[in-house]
Amino acid sequence: MYVMQEDLARAQLREQLTQAEQSRRRRLALQVEKAQRRAERAERRADRAAAKARLAVARAM
Repeated sequence: MYVMQEDLARAQLREQLTQAEQSRRRRLALQVEKAQRRAERAERRADRAAAKARLAVARAM
């Protein structure tokens, strides 16, 4: 009887570890996606700022 309880406990722990790992991977993937979106927004802002600066230089001439 003891062996069955130990096997069940091991199986439950293994399942918990699997779920924790999947959760960690999902969280990491979300962090990567957020970082990519932030980088894309920053790139667009930099492009707009550069275009605005070029326009200001062109108008000053």
